[in-house]
Amino acid sequence: MQRKFWHAFANMLATLTQLDINEQLRLENEYLRAENQVLANRLKETGKRLLLTDEQRRELAIKAVALGKRMVEVVTIVRPSTILAWHRKFVAMKFDSSQVPRKPGRPRVETNTEELVLELARDNPFWGYLRIAGAIANLGYSVSKSTVRNILKRNGFNPSGKRKHDGMTWADFIASHKDVLWATDFFTTEVWTKFGLITYYVLFFIHIGTRKVILGGIAEYPNGEWMAQIARNLTGWDDDLVDARYLIHDRDAKYTAQFDEIMKSAGVKPIRLPPQSPNLNAYCERAIQSAQRECTDKLIFIGEKSLRYAIRNWLEHYHHERNHQGLDNQIPFPDESVASTNGEIKCRKRLGGLLKYYYRDVA
Repeated sequence: MQRKFWHAFANMLATLTQLDINEQLRLENEYLRAENQVLANRLKETGKRLLLTDEQRRELAIKAVALGKRMVEVVTIVRPSTILAWHRKFVAMKFDSSQVPRKPGRPRVETNTEELVLELARDNPFWGYLRIAGAIANLGYSVSKSTVRNILKRNGFNPSGKRKHDGMTWADFIASHKDVLWATDFFTTEVWTKFGLITYYVLFFIHIGTRKVILGGIAEYPNGEWMAQIARNLTGWDDDLVDARYLIHDRDAKYTAQFDEIMKSAGVKPIRLPPQSPNLNAYCERAIQSAQRECTDKLIFIGEKSLRYAIRNWLEHYHHERNHQGLDNQIPFPDESVASTNGEIKCRKRLGGLLKYYYRDVA
């Protein structure tokens, strides 16, 4: 009697436990279905696609097909027809020996091809994606127009090519006109005279392409007439401003309207820089800085003649003996008579050894 009682009690306890487990599973399933439905609705609202790998598709397809008719009620993130399409695909793959894994979406282009697209976009800011696609095709690459457009968008470029709203930048202007572009500027130095310490103005002109520097003149008081005469000298018979088409200068009052008119009459267009913008005349500023650091700041001048002598020697050193980092560390106009890698090493000194040039004696 007692044994039957305990047996019946155990069966009842097992039944209640099973009911609790089933209820728990039911609640968990309802939550997961609700969660999946929220995810599906969210994806639909944002218009984004849920990208799945082939392995993820295979797992979902196997488990969904096992649900049978319940698939319609349980599956929420994709349509049942999609699940069946995946199932048919994997059945077909079973017999075609396809073991190559694929990532979701269209395969990306090779890294070197993408870098080439971006390089062309940077070098040609006004080219659109169609123009770039054509240039890429000319180089033997097979890249579609839409791929080029996607590469540009992905890297923050405007595919239409209107990537610079203010037109050509100053750097672009200088780079494209360096062979016909000159720049000019002043610097000052102190000279001892019989009247005491006098400030002298030194006027420089520099050709941007070759870094050739011309001494325009040296004066205590560079007035309008003096500037006009300098303009006539540089654009006259000697025509020192070779092939010049543009001349950039700052807004110093010494660059008078008469100076600009003489330049214009010689076919040289003066370009006035914005106020307080020395960086826009960087080539001339750098040449002047070199003249001061290497020459004038290290000398005491007694009379204008000593200043002219020092500037003349510095210009000879600057053109024929000094390496320029902006020209791949080459000498702008090297002396061919000492261009040798053989012979005894010698040193040419200027201004008492202030400027030195090392070369090999070919004699």
